[in-house]
Amino acid sequence: MAHTLLLVDDEEKVLEFMETFLRQEGFRIITAKTGTEALQKAREKNPSLVVLDWMLPEMSGIEVCRELRKMSRMGIIMVTAKTDETDKIIGLEVGADDYITKPFSLRELAARIRSVLRRIEGQEHSEQQIRRGELLISESQCRVWKRDREIPLTPTEFKLLLTLAAKPGIVYSRLQLLETLEDGILNDERTVDAHISRVRKKIEDDPSNPVYIQTVYGFGYRFGERL
Repeated sequence: MAHTLLLVDDEEKVLEFMETFLRQEGFRIITAKTGTEALQKAREKNPSLVVLDWMLPEMSGIEVCRELRKMSRMGIIMVTAKTDETDKIIGLEVGADDYITKPFSLRELAARIRSVLRRIEGQEHSEQQIRRGELLISESQCRVWKRDREIPLTPTEFKLLLTLAAKPGIVYSRLQLLETLEDGILNDERTVDAHISRVRKKIEDDPSNPVYIQTVYGFGYRFGERL
């Protein structure tokens, strides 16, 4: 699957050069010309990586980088004409993954983008994370995010979601789900319905028409297999 990149620069020509080249390299491209627009598109489109100019109207690249880090683990490469080592350190300290100075080679930029993406994917694999649609589930941290916003789940709710999401399309009976919880307090299959209902309210856009956790009438529940 092609990665989506958000390119942020207030110079039209710079954006055009980067966009044309990176599309040829197989990336999907979104662009923004101001800091405010960059944050809005990052929230809406959830790109894999942002190529972020330091000097921007409305909000500086540093401010944008800081806000992006609050909401996401997406890759960030700072682009700037500044060559001072202190500036580079500032960019990295607020959350940038890499730093490239103008003028730069488009081939070098593409190489740096791929390097950061490989690093991020490697971290996700090592942390035992599961991506399903807009959900990111971290088994090791017992945490869940949707569109990069963390969703608070109880331990029981998390176990149910993890069990279903780990094997999309597989139907689990209420008894099977109850057994996976390994909780002596929960001994009634109907409690599974109550917990599933609460999970749906937290992760579904429309809990009455669920996309993630689907009911298989007469059998139990399954996680949507096309996510």
